[in-house]
Amino acid sequence: MTFRVDCHVKVLNDTIVERAKQADLDALVYAPHFVRFPEIRDRAASYSDEDLLVIPGREVFTGTWRNRKHVLAIGLEDPVPDFISLEAAMAEFDRQDATVLVPHPEFANVSLSERDLRTYAETIDAIEIFNPRHFPSNNRRARELADTLSIPPFTSSYAHLPRSVGIAHTVFESRIDGESDLLTAFENGVARRIVYDNGLERWGTTVAELSHLVYENTWKKVDRLFLSGTEPTHPHHIAYDGRFDDVAVY
Repeated sequence: MTFRVDCHVKVLNDTIVERAKQADLDALVYAPHFVRFPEIRDRAASYSDEDLLVIPGREVFTGTWRNRKHVLAIGLEDPVPDFISLEAAMAEFDRQDATVLVPHPEFANVSLSERDLRTYAETIDAIEIFNPRHFPSNNRRARELADTLSIPPFTSSYAHLPRSVGIAHTVFESRIDGESDLLTAFENGVARRIVYDNGLERWGTTVAELSHLVYENTWKKVDRLFLSGTEPTHPHHIAYDGRFDDVAVY
């Protein structure tokens, strides 16, 4: 038996679920930006059914704006804020025995470097080796890192737009009956296939997603930083009760 999972999407609604089912996916990992984990968990549960499992995750933004390190965690029990040090985030993931995935390694200034990957190799469970936002050289470098460090691969659509869902996904060659089974598959290096569309549809997705990336890093960032107040995932937010104040980077 196989289990098909899009390991990282940013959007979730009825259209997303319908598109995932049309793509014959068994699961999505839902990890939107700057949304607190309890809300993510509740929303994921509300869209899960017997045909599609929606798993809550957090892509934690660690480090400063000039040196950001994004890390994706699933299997969390407690919320982890953004804007803390990479060391603190990894320590918290270890404490919670979370499953740790590395999205888009060495991409722009928002990713773990080879040095980071080597430092936290014992904590990391998989490295993304194909991302539709990437150019071929980025994906080749990601695959090289996974091979060099002998860390299992994964892929995802990294969908910020509905059209992207399922265009890249990971197929586990094993029976998986729920979230705990998927976490175990990642952590135990269960055999898997990396599946992606590399034709015109993929490149259309790349253009659309990169255009959205420009939007995220211009007006949307200005709105978030200057107009919207304190992020709900900021470590100084009252929801974290001061637990991460000493590891906040700003």
